[in-house]
Amino acid sequence: MNLTQELIQYCNDILEGKILACQKHKWACQRFLNDLDRQNTDNFPYVFNEDKANRFLDWMHLFKHTKGPLQGQLIEPHIIQKFNFENIFGWINVKTGYRRFRKSYWQVGRKNAKSQSEACVGTYETFADSESASEVYCAATKTKQSKIVWNEARLQTKRCDFLKGKYKIANGMIMHLKSDSYMTYLSKEDGKTGDGFNPQCGIIDEYHLHPTTEMYDVLNSGMGARTQPLMMIITTAGYELNHPCYRVEYKYVSNILNPDSPVENDEYFVMINELDKDKDGNITDDIKDEKVWIKANPIVAENEVGLNYLRGELKAALAEPEKMKTFLTKNMNVWIDKRASGYMEMDKWRAGGVENYDLNNLMNMECIAGLDLSAKNDLTSISFDFKIDNDKYVVLSHSFMPKDRLHEKMIKDKMPYDLWSKDNKWITLTPGSVVDYSYIKKYIEEMYQKYKWRYREIVYDPWNATQFAIMMENAGYTMAEMRQGIRSLSEGTKNFRDSVYAGNVIHDNNPVLTWALGNAVTKPDANENIMLDKEKSTFRIDPAAALMNAHSRMIIVNPDKGTSVYEKRGMRSLL
Repeated sequence: MNLTQELIQYCNDILEGKILACQKHKWACQRFLNDLDRQNTDNFPYVFNEDKANRFLDWMHLFKHTKGPLQGQLIEPHIIQKFNFENIFGWINVKTGYRRFRKSYWQVGRKNAKSQSEACVGTYETFADSESASEVYCAATKTKQSKIVWNEARLQTKRCDFLKGKYKIANGMIMHLKSDSYMTYLSKEDGKTGDGFNPQCGIIDEYHLHPTTEMYDVLNSGMGARTQPLMMIITTAGYELNHPCYRVEYKYVSNILNPDSPVENDEYFVMINELDKDKDGNITDDIKDEKVWIKANPIVAENEVGLNYLRGELKAALAEPEKMKTFLTKNMNVWIDKRASGYMEMDKWRAGGVENYDLNNLMNMECIAGLDLSAKNDLTSISFDFKIDNDKYVVLSHSFMPKDRLHEKMIKDKMPYDLWSKDNKWITLTPGSVVDYSYIKKYIEEMYQKYKWRYREIVYDPWNATQFAIMMENAGYTMAEMRQGIRSLSEGTKNFRDSVYAGNVIHDNNPVLTWALGNAVTKPDANENIMLDKEKSTFRIDPAAALMNAHSRMIIVNPDKGTSVYEKRGMRSLL
């Protein structure tokens, strides 16, 4: 089977489902097949040249793995590497003889040979592409990041028998003695403006980290004098949707692949390996299904070592929900919005956790409970705030979800609600398709029966909990309204975070509450008042919102005198 036949077979296996792949991977394969059918036509003056493609593969074969279980063995390119780089280096313009692709974008999960691939491209453009005085730059915003690919290329070069006597490494450069070409690293920290640069190849590693297009522009603007330059971006997904990688590049290259999009760019190669999503951006794959991991990890998920690595990452993400964003972005290659206005530094929150906290410590203690009833077919939460000293608090939480919606919510939110609801430890599943609020009342009563908690007040949002409040008042509980505005919630929201940071909050490592606090972002006003913003939070924050209701009321009530400031004024609710 020759090279072209191998690639055609690979594409057919992807499109027929013999090799599991995401939609954009399928589009990339279909694009290649379409291009083969129309090559060397008036509207498509390109041909696939096997000799050019094989030349790069032969180059990769000269180098050895520098790390991991294959260290010291010669690189045998994986089929995804073959497909990508045979496309990039194999397609040529029939009129000029130069390469078709001037740019490439590969988005793939962590540990899928990104640095190895980039290093091979960098050394190829330095040593083997017949370009005199070639300049190859590994670019990043931070020097440490920019040196990752360069260091990989340095190790590959030093351990390559073929290159002995043909290079020199000094002053941050890998130099080809015969052609005066070099490969180096470049970062914003270096303060370089790009003046005098004449890049043959620009390698941008982890572009999702770049807050601006500055480094991209520095390289791109200097390529005008080159006949066949190459700008290569290889990245995982990231947190910041306002950064140019997502806001500009990812959306643009996705449209290049999409056959229903009018966007065309025959000089831009694109490969995206990710979990699949619906039209609204929600993940449709089950992250706990190992079979789908190959979509984002075409190399890692094909061997037992890689699968064990991914299993460990998932286990950590399920155990510590704040790690879920990292698992989704770095391992499943899904873009997640983690705003800079995130409410809580989660390492400080974790510091207050006590595993298997003994609730008998709270026997006969007074507390304020906060409710977030949300929609009846969604997650509903109650959180409890105990003041155990002048400045110290213990906070607990419990949530409720309709049993008939469990599977639907797990698919939509990609969270282990089934594990969290085991034995009703963190979540109580109520019968039917809507939350039965009587179970909240029952839970409150059970905590009183078991630990004699004295509920000073139960705080609720009057917008959607009036009927529940009436039911609870008829049962003898004191209910307090908490309107959902910055004026009402800012002081409590700030005070709670300050208390956590000061080490004055104890909690029982409730994973649902921890997940909610990790999701929460804040909404400020002109006077730096804040409240949690449900609309801008990526995932659910219901337990955290319930806790803010409780704590906002807690700092108003004077527990020493046992009297609320508002009760002294004859007021029953916050304005």
